[in-house]
Amino acid sequence: MKKFVVTGGSGFIGSNLVKFLLRKNYFVINIDKLSYSANPYNLKRIFKNKNYRFFKQDINNQTQIYKILNRYKPNGIFNLAAETHVDRSIDNPKNFIQSNILGVYNLLETLKKYRKYKRPFYGMNKGTFGFLMNKFKTKNIKKSISKAKSVTISALEMHAITKDNIKKSAIAINEVSLLRQSKQAASLRILNGKKILIKKLIGDGVLVSTPAGSTAYNLSVHGPILSLNSKKLAITPISAFRPRRWKGKIVSSSSLIKIINLNNKKRPISVVADNVEVRNINNVKIRVNNHIKFKLLYDSNNSLTKKIKLEQFRNK
Repeated sequence: MKKFVVTGGSGFIGSNLVKFLLRKNYFVINIDKLSYSANPYNLKRIFKNKNYRFFKQDINNQTQIYKILNRYKPNGIFNLAAETHVDRSIDNPKNFIQSNILGVYNLLETLKKYRKYKRPFYGMNKGTFGFLMNKFKTKNIKKSISKAKSVTISALEMHAITKDNIKKSAIAINEVSLLRQSKQAASLRILNGKKILIKKLIGDGVLVSTPAGSTAYNLSVHGPILSLNSKKLAITPISAFRPRRWKGKIVSSSSLIKIINLNNKKRPISVVADNVEVRNINNVKIRVNNHIKFKLLYDSNNSLTKKIKLEQFRNK
């Protein structure tokens, strides 16, 4: 059965489209934040339809929209989410810009991520870094990919709030790093859930690494190497000044890690999720998102687990 997402499906046009698709025996996912132009009673008769699902959600929330797309894997999307009534746009243009312009942009960005992460990765290493990747070659690549084995890893999800109370989100395969932004050392508090791991860490920063990323930046700052199937995360300080003896912490991959900037006026910090940077951070929440997975392909004679074990005992 084909599945379709209808955003703004509780409005006049959206609700009629939802009913039409259901009559055609399609599975319909309605996403609507239920603003003034929505009327849930338009769809009252189909609430219990086994082929219908409703989510009260804003299309600007990329994380939640991605989760819905990843869960139902729709064949197509009809975007009808929008602010209506021209007179309202004159009195309050901000809401119209947020929904009709930025909302469409964020929805498209989410779709790019959704499509991007569905394909497996076959990486090749031609330089001195990326030892987990396959050896570089130009011959018989299709044959190598067809015979390759795979491992699936979950991404880290980062939610940051800036000192101006702006919310930013991003995902990372390797690590999420918090780094000092000025000549002043960072002053951070680190929590695992409600438990305080470090009341006050002073240094260049801290990073949270996945097993896949534990051999990257994490390793260069003397963090532990984690097995790919360990279901652990590494919290590693970067040039810690106080407390100097704290070498970090290995926690469960189900942990919710919160890092707070204790002095965002004099000691500004930035957060980097792989290659996405957000500056002037007030606090960050980091956790594994098991809805976002990556499939890595490797040659049968190039076991990733074996290479990680060997890296632990390398002298140079």
